[in-house]
Amino acid sequence: MGESVRAHKELTGGWAKAAQLPRPDLSGLAIKDEHLKRALLGQDFLVVDGAMGTQLQERGLADAGQIPELLNFSHPDDIAAIHKAYVDAGAEVITTNTFGANRLKLEGAASVEDVYRAAAECARAAGAPYIAGDVGPTGALLEPMGTMSFEEAYDLFAEQVRAVAAAGCDVVLIETMADLREAKAALLAAQENCDLPVFATMTFGEDGRTFLGTSPEVAAEVLSSMGAHAVGLNCSLGPAELLGAAQDTARRSRCPLMVQPNAGLPRVQDGVTVFDVSPEDFAAAMEGMLDAGASIIGGCCGTSPEYTRQLRRMADARRVPTPRAYEPACVLCSAQEAVALPVGVPRIAVIGERINPTGKPKLKAALRAGDLDYLVGEAVSQQELGADVLDVNVGLPELDEPAVLAAAVDKLSSTVTLPLVVDSSDPVAVEAAVRGYAGKPLINSVNGKRESLEAVLPIVKRYGCAVIGLALDEDGIPPTAEGRFAVAERIVEAAERCGIPRTDVVIDCLTMACATNQSEALEILRAVTMVKERLGVRTALGVSNVSFGLPQRNMVNSTFLAAAFGCGLDMPILNPKAKRYTDTVNTFRVLNCQDAGAVEFIGEYADAADPYTAGTAGAGAAVGAAEAAQPSGAADAAAECPVEVPEALSDAADAVRDMVHLILTGRKGPMGPATEALLEGHNPLDLVNGVFVPALDVVGQKFDKGEFFLPQLMASAEAVKVGFDVVKAHMGDSADDGMGSNAIAVATVKGDIHDIGKNIVKMLLENYGFRVVDLGRDVEPEEVLRVASEQGIRLVGLSALMTATVRAMEQTVELLHEKLPGCKVMVGGAVLTPEYAEQIGADYYAKDAAESARIAERFFVEQG
Repeated sequence: MGESVRAHKELTGGWAKAAQLPRPDLSGLAIKDEHLKRALLGQDFLVVDGAMGTQLQERGLADAGQIPELLNFSHPDDIAAIHKAYVDAGAEVITTNTFGANRLKLEGAASVEDVYRAAAECARAAGAPYIAGDVGPTGALLEPMGTMSFEEAYDLFAEQVRAVAAAGCDVVLIETMADLREAKAALLAAQENCDLPVFATMTFGEDGRTFLGTSPEVAAEVLSSMGAHAVGLNCSLGPAELLGAAQDTARRSRCPLMVQPNAGLPRVQDGVTVFDVSPEDFAAAMEGMLDAGASIIGGCCGTSPEYTRQLRRMADARRVPTPRAYEPACVLCSAQEAVALPVGVPRIAVIGERINPTGKPKLKAALRAGDLDYLVGEAVSQQELGADVLDVNVGLPELDEPAVLAAAVDKLSSTVTLPLVVDSSDPVAVEAAVRGYAGKPLINSVNGKRESLEAVLPIVKRYGCAVIGLALDEDGIPPTAEGRFAVAERIVEAAERCGIPRTDVVIDCLTMACATNQSEALEILRAVTMVKERLGVRTALGVSNVSFGLPQRNMVNSTFLAAAFGCGLDMPILNPKAKRYTDTVNTFRVLNCQDAGAVEFIGEYADAADPYTAGTAGAGAAVGAAEAAQPSGAADAAAECPVEVPEALSDAADAVRDMVHLILTGRKGPMGPATEALLEGHNPLDLVNGVFVPALDVVGQKFDKGEFFLPQLMASAEAVKVGFDVVKAHMGDSADDGMGSNAIAVATVKGDIHDIGKNIVKMLLENYGFRVVDLGRDVEPEEVLRVASEQGIRLVGLSALMTATVRAMEQTVELLHEKLPGCKVMVGGAVLTPEYAEQIGADYYAKDAAESARIAERFFVEQG
């Protein structure tokens, strides 16, 4: 009996360890006192203050155009009074008035260090128990959508973090982030430039995502895996609307959950910004947040000290936070998509192997030529064929692998939504690629050699990645299952000592060629079972290795794949273009209940002929035909083209479908040659009106449905812009006559220095083929009028982010309508609603950048 119990514990102990809620790592932190430490462990509530901006407005201090952070110098008593009102209401954490205190936004008006010092003094004068140094977004777009590099953003944040520490703050608060890559830069800057606890919150829209398409689950997984000490959400919506986002965050966060909702959505009434959720209603809705496990609670826009008083009462009444409903899993993320393999639940995820130059002369040639668009084509093809994750390997001896791998990861991140596997034996290249990756990648790989463990595991930990461990060490690859297991066990233990949980470790027991190591085939399968059951980690195998040297390789590989699934394989590394592999994967997902109700299997195979029932000779031919029929590029994948081929281009139907596919997948590299080819013998305007415009309409529809996100929208628009440029060059002087005058002026209105939304609109409109006149930010109504009048502009786009500046937007609209009756105005921004747009007399309301492009298209068609 005792032996039986011991054996059971051995078999289940790994899963039990993997299923544990990770304990936050507080080592090396400067923690002010025991209460803050308990809050960082999720054991105590921590009440944070509310809105500074709306309090400044109520006190008449939020003059349009003034930098709010400079009030720390000019009106320190007023700032301290606002802080004290929150302290008196029960706030423990007072946030410094430094939301925009970075070098760019301050524009030389004061040094970053001086601003934080003055802000902290105001908080200290108010008697703040804890001071959180507030760090907001840079206000600039990061590459590839903008011009700011990841390292430039890091440098801005690092300067702020050093100022936070020098000012004597107790916490770094990174807040209101909408770009996960920017949030990652800020978090790294905080971790590498101070020893304070770091809180990080992002802002989500009504669709449950950031404007770049990041979900709460992805944000929580990435930021908490990197070591943030609290993650969560703030701003944008009220507590009732953000409850689902908070619950999703709790499921993926390894650290305490922080929530700071608005007092509802802002609206302007009689020139004053008002919020519709009362303190009592706010508190009632926050009960759901506390039930979800939120333990660091506060308010954002519109929340006065009375809201804080309600939260204080709630925390005191509950005394102990509700445990988060954390769901341990092996999770890999891009900025928009997560692949999760929950602990103890049978799930498989296919790793596409095609982006690897080994044995692929075309890929080698593309890498040598710097043609990363070829990699995008391979990625898109594998995504369309069912890969869940994409392996990225660019290892050629003559290349600068760190630079090329980082560039490849950046390129793929902006076009495909699948998580990536960063595959390199060079730790320098691995770190270069994962540092700026907006997601949680899988690093391939580490092994049991001491030098490998010491070089790779710190990178995995530092950047919050998952890692594949190869079952080999200084003695090579063990021939037995027990030998492979022993190496795997050492890797898992080394990872845990480094602070990497078992959920982030994947073990590859290493497939050997059956033609030369036939006896090891079953040992590999036994090793997979041992690793899975005893260590509680996920497993991977490179499937195709087993068939080297044998005929009918797909037959051997698919049989081995099925056997490996039965032994516990979770992540097969394979070619999704091989139909036998995908058939095996689809079938096993029915058997392990991953394909609930066999819905996907029935949809794929219900009407398909069975190639294996045609007799011995016929079956081989049928299977070979099925393999050959697998899509291999744009031409095949475009078979189900969503755009009808126009009659004028019917003689080039395949080329039209290929081009539509290039647009939908955001591949601008081949667009130039493809456009040139189609222009031979065809009217350029038929290309524009029959291909470019309809394809962009499909892109817009996918964006509206949540199938595409802003990066994919922009990539498709960039591809079309390449085509537009070729068409314009072909038409020469007649281009303006043929395509019409389509100039649009865009501006952020007077008093508002936030122009990130305007910049996105500008880029998208330009990629759609419009000429955009960018007037910048903080633009006087008279300047908008002057430019529109002098340049004959018929459509103007106005943006405002701050509630204090919507009055300037109204004045600009009135002036344009009065002086230029033929000029129409579209408006947008976080504080605007369709109702308010109508109230101020705007002609159009654009809820996002995609809508602004659609408005422009309709306008110029209607105006002629």
